[in-house]
Amino acid sequence: MSLDVPAPVLTVAARGEMDDAQFLAVVRDSLPYAWEVVAAAVDDQAPGKAFGEHEVPPPSEQQRGQLLRALASNAIRGALERHFGIVLAFQNCHRVAVFTPAAVDSPIYREFVSPRGQVLNQSPELRDC
Repeated sequence: MSLDVPAPVLTVAARGEMDDAQFLAVVRDSLPYAWEVVAAAVDDQAPGKAFGEHEVPPPSEQQRGQLLRALASNAIRGALERHFGIVLAFQNCHRVAVFTPAAVDSPIYREFVSPRGQVLNQSPELRDC
């Protein structure tokens, strides 16, 4: 299961009344490591810097799973992007980058998300990450 959803939130969702704030609270509480990684990448995005990133491998498989679930889910990823006002990019099992929405059309963003960028970010120790 990706998220631990409290009964009151399930009730609100069933009535069609759920908003981003409620969903983000569930994400933050259910996937704390993923939340911390995205927040760290946002904090790394200093003025004048092309993008912020987090490149530290997760300390455990459980934390790796949290990160993968957060970035693989359209709903979770979209909510994180709206909350932080960024666009997420992801390579390997742990390299998360954040870009401003305006940077999505930039050469550096296109390079980061390109097949070439993915290949250049590979190493034998990351094969089974």
